[in-house]
Amino acid sequence: MAPDRIVAVIRELDADVLALQEVEAQHRFGALDQWAYLAETLGYFCTLGISLRTQRRSYGNALLSRRPAINVRLHDLSVDRHEPRGAIDIDLEMEERRPLRVISTHLGLRGPERRRQIDALMTILATEPGETTVLLGDFNEWRPGSRNLRILRKLFHPAPAPPTFPARSPLFALDRILATGAAALVDVRSHGSPLARIASDHLPVRALLQWKTA
Repeated sequence: MAPDRIVAVIRELDADVLALQEVEAQHRFGALDQWAYLAETLGYFCTLGISLRTQRRSYGNALLSRRPAINVRLHDLSVDRHEPRGAIDIDLEMEERRPLRVISTHLGLRGPERRRQIDALMTILATEPGETTVLLGDFNEWRPGSRNLRILRKLFHPAPAPPTFPARSPLFALDRILATGAAALVDVRSHGSPLARIASDHLPVRALLQWKTA
C-alpha cells in the first residue's frame, strides 16, 4: 500500500465511515504503522481488527470514522487452515442520536470458506440486532446468483453492486456496501478517479445512507 495515495483517495471520498482491508499494523523491520498514519493524517477515529500475526508483521481490517465508536466487538471468522479472517463490529451515535451499527469484513478466497463466514455473520447479526446496520467490505463474491449473496439479500435492503476489480478496468463486484433496518443506501457507486485506479487493485465503493421517514 502507498499510504500517501490512499490518503489522497480517502480525501476524495470525504466519507464519514471507511472500511479498509489488509492494513499493516506492525512490522518487524520498522515499516510504517499504516492504520495509525491514516487515522492521524486524516483526523479519523480508528478501530483495528488484526487478523494475521506473525513474528514479522501484523495486519488486518481497519474502520475509520469521524465519530468515536461507542462499543467495539471483534469477531474471528477464520476457517480451518485458510488465511485468518475477521470482522470489526462497532456502534456509532450519528446525528440526532441515531444509533448505527457498522460491520467491516474481508471474506476468504474459497467458496466453502465464505459459506461458513456468511453463516457466522448471520448468527452475529441475529444475536445482537441493531436498529440500523451497515455491512461492508471485500466479500470476494462475484457470482450474482451465489448462495452467499442470496442469504444476504434476505436480510439486507436491495443495493447496487458496481464492479470494483481489477481497479484499472473493473469487471467483478467483489466489494459491497449493504444496509438493513431503519435506513437504506442511495447513490451506491464505485469511485473510479484516476488516483483510485492506481492506489489499490480494488476501486472503493461509496454510498449515502438515508434514514427512512416515519
